[in-house]
Amino acid sequence: MESKFGRGFVVNLVLLSRHFALPPEQAFYGASDHVTEMTVPPSLKGTEVAQLTERLKKLILWHKIGMDDKQEAEAAKKLIAKLILAVDRELGIEDPDMGSFD
Repeated sequence: MESKFGRGFVVNLVLLSRHFALPPEQAFYGASDHVTEMTVPPSLKGTEVAQLTERLKKLILWHKIGMDDKQEAEAAKKLIAKLILAVDRELGIEDPDMGSFD
């Protein structure tokens, strides 16, 4: 069955990244749709990736739009960056770095 808002792990991470590239007051609109079918791959269960994914999902699902948008959008962006770095480490990259251009 076709997914309306994305299914997978990397797919959903990219879709969420797009949301949090928007201004904070717009970032959370529809973001929760992308965590519904976000699945941690079996090989990453029990890892930092799984823990960070759960934290990100909770932050997005529990967010109340219009309240603390700026702070929570910044927290989501930081979690996404940590998650990306954790995935790279799990893939065997010893010293992944997001770089300074943001």
